Amino acid sequence: MEFEKEGVRQPCLVKWIDSFSMRNFTNASLFDDTLPVADGVMEIGARVPLAELRTAMQEWFAAKGYLPARSAVILTEQ
Repeated sequence: MEFEKEGVRQPCLVKWIDSFSMRNFTNASLFDDTLPVADGVMEIGARVPLAELRTAMQEWFAAKGYLPARSAVILTEQ
C-alpha cells in the first residue's frame, strides 16, 4: 500500500493504516477484515472489495491530512 506524489511512490505509514482500520472497525463493517501490519503493509481478507477499500482509504487519508495534495493511494497484492 503506497501513495504516489509527483510520480514518486512511498509506503503509507502504519499509523495512517491503523487510523483507518480502527475507524472502520466500528463504522464500516465492509472493511472489518483488515489488519495493519507495517508501513505499506495491510492484511486484507478475501471478501474485502479492493477498489472500494482503496477509495475509502484515499478519502480517509485526505480528510485526516495525511495525503499530500494531488496524490493517490495505490494497492498492490503480494
